[in-house]
Amino acid sequence: MTSVHNDLSSTDLSGHPWFFCGIGGSGMLPLALILKGHGAQVAGSDRSRDQGRTPEKFAWLESLGFELHPQDGSGITGAEQTLVASAAVEDTVPEVVRAKAFGCPRMSRAELLATLFNAAPFGIAIGGTSGKSTVTGMTGWIMTHAGRDPTIMNGAVMKNFASPDAPFASARVGQGDAFVSEVDESDGSIALYRPKVAVLGNVSLDHKSLEELRQLFGDFLGHAEVSAINLDDAETASLASHARALVTFGIASENAQIGAIDVAEGPTSLTATLLDRRDGSSHALHLKVPGRHNLYNALAAIAAANAAGVSVADAVEALGSFVGLARRFDIVGTSPSGVTVIDDFGHNPDKVSATLATLKAHPGRVIAFFQPHGYGPLKQMGHELAEVLATKLGPDDVTILCDPVYFGGTVDRSEGSERIVRLIEADGGANGPGAEYVPSREDCASRIVEIARPGDRVVVMGARDDTLTVFAKDLLARL
Repeated sequence: MTSVHNDLSSTDLSGHPWFFCGIGGSGMLPLALILKGHGAQVAGSDRSRDQGRTPEKFAWLESLGFELHPQDGSGITGAEQTLVASAAVEDTVPEVVRAKAFGCPRMSRAELLATLFNAAPFGIAIGGTSGKSTVTGMTGWIMTHAGRDPTIMNGAVMKNFASPDAPFASARVGQGDAFVSEVDESDGSIALYRPKVAVLGNVSLDHKSLEELRQLFGDFLGHAEVSAINLDDAETASLASHARALVTFGIASENAQIGAIDVAEGPTSLTATLLDRRDGSSHALHLKVPGRHNLYNALAAIAAANAAGVSVADAVEALGSFVGLARRFDIVGTSPSGVTVIDDFGHNPDKVSATLATLKAHPGRVIAFFQPHGYGPLKQMGHELAEVLATKLGPDDVTILCDPVYFGGTVDRSEGSERIVRLIEADGGANGPGAEYVPSREDCASRIVEIARPGDRVVVMGARDDTLTVFAKDLLARL
């Protein structure tokens, strides 16, 4: 099977058929939608579809004209197809075996995204360890509001673009020159992009060492014509010298060109006065999403759009109608008994910390349910995760962990969630939260229903599993 490099132009894309292995994945689905929007013939398979998970998503894809197959290799029919599969897909997967036998070209998700992105006249790349999807959604909304008709590639459903006809709107196909996309450092693929505008919100440990991250993010800034960077993040600020031109933002730093004062946080919203120190102007910012981390996300998006030619005033106005992303502090509802359920993508220490800080800024007990997104990640970041859960939550709060999500494979499953509970108990001591390990997710739901009381906020956290949203909705119904 041959590898395809970044020599495809957007005009070539509809010339031959594509097959996506794992088409329902958060990174694959928006790419498939964008390719289809270019007029390409796109088919795919997904293990989740075969297992009966999120059937409504696959029914929607079929209604759009995507041809879906079981993940048994039957969808690979000839050498003219290009197989799109993540680098992590094993060689034993039937599609990979068949594609190899036919000699089909193969692209990773990142290679295809970089090809599409680099072919666009004006690429805006959103980088950083945390907040990328939200900044991408915010920037895309600003550019749309400003009449730029952008194409947007996101890893999460953007509620501003979702509708009954497009319930899984993690992508938008526009006719304008701008292509707004989050770019990933975890697999090193950030090196493939050549943006006009690069955004760097924060740099912290997640998948790689800080030394590797500094190299990747420094090069990323160096490739862009203009970079928007967060001066409040020490690692990000230290990379400023790599940029050719800068738009800077921050809350604490008085050197930031775009800043914020008079910050007022509500349980589901945030207001601030935005300062543009370059011309001395100030603007009233109203966000419909809560938390100081979302103020940073908003500043990043305003700086990005401004670097792309949108006025700060227009960007601030657009964000007043931004309603957030699915599974990013997504309030599912409040039960008749007064228990609120929140669906959240928090899965690494930084993201979990931001979510818990937003919850703890307001009164009420927190019940934090966490489903780890794999045994490998849990092993790598378990200590940091336990420390966050132990220190961000108080003695009245409760953390409940089920077993990590597991869809098959050969990963070492000897160390799971019970270890995290032990670490939380050790880190928290007498002032830490209660911590419980309940292996089955369904049993966790029963336990939450048993202990929840009026005024509690239940947050459902985890990644790489679309059924967590269904779990959160079912939990609300039981409460």
